[in-house]
Amino acid sequence: MTTPLIVVVTTGGTIASTVDADGVSSPTLGGGALVGAAAEEAGVRVRVVEALRVDSSTLTLDDAWTVVTRVHEALADPGVAGVVVLHGTDSLAETAYLLDLHHADARAVVLTGSQRTSDHDEPDAPANVRSALRTAVTGSGVLVAFGGRVLPAAGVVKRHTTDLDAFAAPDGPLPRAVLPAADGPWPRVDVVTAHPGMDGVLLDACVAAGAGGVVLEGLGSGNATPAVVAAVARARAAGVAVVLTTRVPAGPVATTYGDGGGGADLAAAGAVPAGRLKAGQARVLLAALLRAGADVGPGFATRG
Repeated sequence: MTTPLIVVVTTGGTIASTVDADGVSSPTLGGGALVGAAAEEAGVRVRVVEALRVDSSTLTLDDAWTVVTRVHEALADPGVAGVVVLHGTDSLAETAYLLDLHHADARAVVLTGSQRTSDHDEPDAPANVRSALRTAVTGSGVLVAFGGRVLPAAGVVKRHTTDLDAFAAPDGPLPRAVLPAADGPWPRVDVVTAHPGMDGVLLDACVAAGAGGVVLEGLGSGNATPAVVAAVARARAAGVAVVLTTRVPAGPVATTYGDGGGGADLAAAGAVPAGRLKAGQARVLLAALLRAGADVGPGFATRG
């Protein structure tokens, strides 16, 4: 039996980081150093492709698209059994979802990383990499293998800043939608989080900054204030798409509250509910739709 070949795409992050004399970590390790003995333990061969070497908090949509491109290039080889992406945890959920939105292959793409640097006394990377490599052989679709869990990309969130079991899918698997690849620049898409008594200044500022879309992270099931409703209406009149999600960790948006600033009022002003998608992945979907020139209407919620 031929040993499965897995392409490992590296991007930096904590898994590629070491700590300097001042106690500050930064990504210093190249791709080959990150797989170690995990490939032999997982029973696979690996080909390493270094796409990036950065902290994932700095990733732009162009950077994330570079990862998508490297994954597609790897899967163009029929001899590749699957792909593993080593990624920083800060924006792993966003890159995973961008991959999921553009993944129409039966083979698995598995993202993982680590909470501890590679030079930690008890690193978590080896176990995560082993799990990801094994999952890349046996799984399908875009997945996150981390801290003993294997989760679907759509709906995954980072649930804890330091726990080794860092990711969860609080609402379970979400509907999948595969989008066509698009060229051209990414639109600016901002995220604004609502708070009690909020005015419309932040939304207006996004429009003034040239945003093509805004994700509004509402209170409760997707509520805000009359001032925010008015700002949403101004944004829509200026041609800016507004998607409504919630800052609550689990549960869908429900546009049922009124009283001038509730979800029903926001929807009437032109905000499109995001269903169960949370802000980070809603932003990725909105940006991808805008870039492709696709509809950002009521069907948005069916993707989340």
